[in-house]
Amino acid sequence: MCRTEDGIVQYAPLCIHTFRLIAPRKLREAQQFNQQYHSYEEIQNVPDRLRWCRHHMGLMQKEVAEQIGISKGHYIDYEVGYVDYYPKEVVDRLADFYHIPVEDLLDEYNLFLYKGQGKMLKECREKMGLKKKPFARMLHVNPNTYRNWESDKKRMFKLTWEKYFREVLLANQNASNQNNI
Repeated sequence: MCRTEDGIVQYAPLCIHTFRLIAPRKLREAQQFNQQYHSYEEIQNVPDRLRWCRHHMGLMQKEVAEQIGISKGHYIDYEVGYVDYYPKEVVDRLADFYHIPVEDLLDEYNLFLYKGQGKMLKECREKMGLKKKPFARMLHVNPNTYRNWESDKKRMFKLTWEKYFREVLLANQNASNQNNI
């Protein structure tokens, strides 16, 4: 805004904009990462999604770990991909902190655990019309082990899930899809 008073020109701003400049601490690492992925939607794996969100917010791993209440070492393990299992509480806090859907931080195995391992196993078993013992035998696992999985007393390891349950789940989903056609 501009006005002239007694031959003097006076200027007054109409609006003042303020914004925080976000620059990652390790610029070279961030530049290489941004050259690899141009947008969040391109990223297919959880560790790179975590890294992209952190770089986008201009934070260090230590700062994110402090904000969500875990150790820096644990956060680094998540971001590097050293862990197969993401605890539900940590995933919920990360999704809330980064303002993204929880499902974006879960691979198939962790989504299976997040939705409830016991519930998912029971649903699949009941769709197939089997009791616990025959279903366990079909999976080639000990019936007591299966019972512990379905009652959520023990967590199924990722390798076990991939070896036995993933195939059963996919076959069951394909059968459901063909029935809907």
